[in-house]
Amino acid sequence: MGACGRQRVLFENMAWQGVVGHDDVVEWFRRSMARNRLAHTYLFTGPPGVGKRTFAERLARTLLCPASDRHTLLPCGQCDSCRQAAAGTHPDLLMVSKPPDRNVLAIELFVGGRDHRMQQGLCHDIGLKPFLGHRRVAIIDDAHDLNEESANCLLKTLEEPPPHSVIILCAVSQERVLATIRSRCQWIRFGGLPSEALAKLLLKQGVAEDRESAERLAAYAEGSLGRAAELADPQVWQFRRELLAALAEQPLNSVALADSALKFVDQAGREAVARRRRGKLVVQFAIEFYRALVRWLCDAPTSADADLADAVARAARHSGISGEMPIACVDRCTDALDHVDRYVHQGAWLPALFDDLARILQPASTARS
Repeated sequence: MGACGRQRVLFENMAWQGVVGHDDVVEWFRRSMARNRLAHTYLFTGPPGVGKRTFAERLARTLLCPASDRHTLLPCGQCDSCRQAAAGTHPDLLMVSKPPDRNVLAIELFVGGRDHRMQQGLCHDIGLKPFLGHRRVAIIDDAHDLNEESANCLLKTLEEPPPHSVIILCAVSQERVLATIRSRCQWIRFGGLPSEALAKLLLKQGVAEDRESAERLAAYAEGSLGRAAELADPQVWQFRRELLAALAEQPLNSVALADSALKFVDQAGREAVARRRRGKLVVQFAIEFYRALVRWLCDAPTSADADLADAVARAARHSGISGEMPIACVDRCTDALDHVDRYVHQGAWLPALFDDLARILQPASTARS
């Protein structure tokens, strides 16, 4: 089969190695490998849950397989390398990610503990001779959470990468990765998954029970499988209905809203990562509401979602609500998302957020009195 035929087969398949929605990235790597232009270091960026790490793992299988087809980026699936990579035991595939109980990728992951500096960790292991083939591949997830120490250690490796190595960093955005790290990586951007592809994936993985539920989740997930899985929780939709109804009231009961939001966050459990994700959902639902209110006030088309449309219609009936108010609320909510990313405790930023929203929406006559 010629190159054109192989390319056609690649894109006629449902997905490359089970990866959905990133055919453009697959084609980019196919061309790079066909021309022997593989870089030593890549930075994968994109929203959480769109498949960056999955893509990196599938690419690693191809890079490690001695019989892989560079034109289709498909490993043979039968050799020792493929079997060990699929089982997660490949000695030449190095994986680093943020521990569940930590907020950063600590230096120990890269250079070992104090008693074993540069005798353990990724920076040491990536320089070792490959065990099975001619290459070692390292995947660093959560690269946006490198602290200064770990980033400096990694930087030394990126400046002079071992000749047999490929290092892939995964991060939520390019801006959140240190400039010194970014400048030494080939940047690959992952967009959100198309709604149709995401809906099919939700059905396939059992996240959604039927097509209608899958399409509803996909519509709100912003192309992220991870966010869609969070939204599939019935608690989330119940909270969203209550939040939208409360946001539609005037004056805004900021104390009750903060209490409700904190309870919703607490329901995520004790894990800090899960609680931050819940906190982000609170803010994202509020942003969705205020953006829809802006469209309503501008006589622009609004959402077909019944809960959102009803809340916006009730909010718009209150006198004294002008277009500048919900725009200011969106800006304040965006600031709150930054507080989440900087690990500010939700007990501090959530009450402050709703207090500020109530103040912004306060009619001018009431504010003067």
